Amino acid sequence: MSVVIPCLNEANSIGSCIDKAVAGLKSAEVRGEILVVDNGSTDGSPEIALSHGARVVHESIRGYGSAVRRGFQEARGAFVIKGDADDSYDFTEIPLFVAKWREGYEVVMGNRLKGDIKPGAMPFLNRYIGTPVLTGILNLFFRAGIGDTHCGLRAATKEAFQRMDLRTTGMDLGPEFVIKAAMTGSRMTEVPISFWPDKRGRPPHLRRLPDAWRNLRLMLLFAPNWSFMIPGASLVAFGLALVFWLLPGPRQVGQVVLGLNTMFFGMIFTLLGVQIVYLGLFAKGFSYSERFNRHQRSLERWLRTVTLERCLLAGLGLLLIGLAGDGWVFWRWASKGFGPLNATRHVIFFSLWLFLGVQIIFSSLFLSMLGISRGTYIGDYDRK
Repeated sequence: MSVVIPCLNEANSIGSCIDKAVAGLKSAEVRGEILVVDNGSTDGSPEIALSHGARVVHESIRGYGSAVRRGFQEARGAFVIKGDADDSYDFTEIPLFVAKWREGYEVVMGNRLKGDIKPGAMPFLNRYIGTPVLTGILNLFFRAGIGDTHCGLRAATKEAFQRMDLRTTGMDLGPEFVIKAAMTGSRMTEVPISFWPDKRGRPPHLRRLPDAWRNLRLMLLFAPNWSFMIPGASLVAFGLALVFWLLPGPRQVGQVVLGLNTMFFGMIFTLLGVQIVYLGLFAKGFSYSERFNRHQRSLERWLRTVTLERCLLAGLGLLLIGLAGDGWVFWRWASKGFGPLNATRHVIFFSLWLFLGVQIIFSSLFLSMLGISRGTYIGDYDRK
């Protein structure tokens, strides 16, 4: 097996981490290597790592994620444990991870929140707000079932890691690792670990708010159902409800009378919602066709039923209904000598269907085009 330690200017602690990793391997009764991935250190960290018996490789692309990915690629062991080089994680706890690997688990996460967090090791905001909130969102979106998704001490088999096909280069690799492990169906578990104050002796590489946003942004990009589909569908439902409710005439709610202006906003909400839903489908289609996420079974099932041709027919049908309705209103208006237009509600109502038809036709064409370059002709699944 292999122990991977990404390193950037950790001269104060890298030696201690390596010594503890050697002790952890011995305690677990496994043979293995200690692999330090240097990411551009200028403080002599690589030389210290070599003097403590580690193998050192250099990653020229800066970023925590780049170093971790290089470490897993270079690791010679079938099972790889990754931990930070600032001595905040106790590598003598390696046997906990090895035991789970021997039970058949492919991914093993450390859990600081269920373990022993030493005084001063984790800031209050990180411990009670940042980590629990981000972990909760990730589990809500992806059902990973992990209690500390941002723990830096984690392990995976090389086979499971290769299936993940990780892309990020920064701190957001942490949540991507867990998301992809859940998406690819890796057998995953966690173990409680201890967490110590780091010994870096310099400002941390982690930037609390920017890195928290990067992690949240990644989760939103990987969860178009939550970031696009649900908000869009909610706007469509709300907008249509307003349009149909106000079609017969004004409605009074308490002391307020809702009329044409509100109905017009209902039409806007509906059109905006449909556009957001299609943006979600674009995101799904792009990530699928570019092999960023090949595990969208719901998208595949949907595309077998809702093909391009059916979407075009639906859009054309709505467009014709809108044209016919607006034509009828125009004919009535013309028959009365183009006087005052008293059918504004009907104009809004029928124009909504006309605009929706146009939107669906062109959005469906673009969605279908997204997969052509990868041979996944979206909208044509029923012919495969």
